[in-house]
Amino acid sequence: MAYLTLQELAAAARRKLDRNTWDYLIGGSDTESALKRNRYGLDSWAFRPRILNDVSEVRTETDLFGSKLRIPVLLAPIGSIQVFNPEGAAAVAAAVRDFGVLQILSSVCLPDFEDLAVQVPGPRIYQLYLMGDRGWMDDIIARAIEAGYTGFCLTADTQVYSRRERDILKRHVPSSGRQVGVSGFSHQASMTWDTVTHIKDKFDIPLIIKGVAVAEDAARCAELGVDCVYVSNHGGRQLDHTRACIDALPEVVAAVEGAVPVLVDGGFMRGADVVKALCLGATAVGLGRLEAMALTADGAAGVLRMLELLENEIQITLALLGVRDVNDLNPSLLERVTPLVEPHALSAFPHLAEGY
Repeated sequence: MAYLTLQELAAAARRKLDRNTWDYLIGGSDTESALKRNRYGLDSWAFRPRILNDVSEVRTETDLFGSKLRIPVLLAPIGSIQVFNPEGAAAVAAAVRDFGVLQILSSVCLPDFEDLAVQVPGPRIYQLYLMGDRGWMDDIIARAIEAGYTGFCLTADTQVYSRRERDILKRHVPSSGRQVGVSGFSHQASMTWDTVTHIKDKFDIPLIIKGVAVAEDAARCAELGVDCVYVSNHGGRQLDHTRACIDALPEVVAAVEGAVPVLVDGGFMRGADVVKALCLGATAVGLGRLEAMALTADGAAGVLRMLELLENEIQITLALLGVRDVNDLNPSLLERVTPLVEPHALSAFPHLAEGY
């Protein structure tokens, strides 16, 4: 099938996945309020377009850690991404290489980080869950550097595994849940600011802290020399009842005062969503659920097509907003409004329920 819309990729994924895997993909924790707020927050910002600017050509490129991004997008880490396609992270890596953005590889997916570096060489970021003591962590980081990873991401919002009632109600334990259920996962709960200081003192690799939600923590990251702050509530899959990530973004951007790039994820599904985050100061936007849907729909080709469609949406949004370059986006191009759509994981695709 020639996919012409992102919605078609989502629809194909829904057809292909069994109920357990689909619910794992679109679900959140407890009441799923955090998940819904991510979409509600995105829909609560409306554009204030400018006219009579020359937008015959628009520029979407940006840079991160020495890598040029064709669009300001990263493919977020997904635990057990292989459940969506047998090639797992390797298929994503191939699409990313061919298109020109960065992949963040989860430490709980296949192929593992060293095998993937051999299969699909190229710049990428490694995201680690602490499953061992400091010596274990140091060994993993050193091996990631040796394997050519250009950034290291520490996820700080997963001290314990959340209650995901969609899974519990069906008595289903997803693959990622089984992996974090081992005793070693307790090391996540013991992670502190000293862990951050230790990594910065010992290793020469850009450090990203993922799971930042407030200005105080963002400022602390910048003070300790963290190279990138990543605003995330884990897609609404960890602590429930958090703010929308896009609503936390402005205070985090203000707190780091331009010292480090700021990434954000949480409910982003469309090119317009990406542009809104860039207006509010994000350097790039992480995509998780959309990545998994595209991978399910058509493997590496599906992920590549998703990125092409997203690029087109971003280009059109920029042109109609009257902006030639993503670096010229700013908060004056947005204002708060009342959302028109009931928020849920797929509310960015309003025609999906109509059978299109």
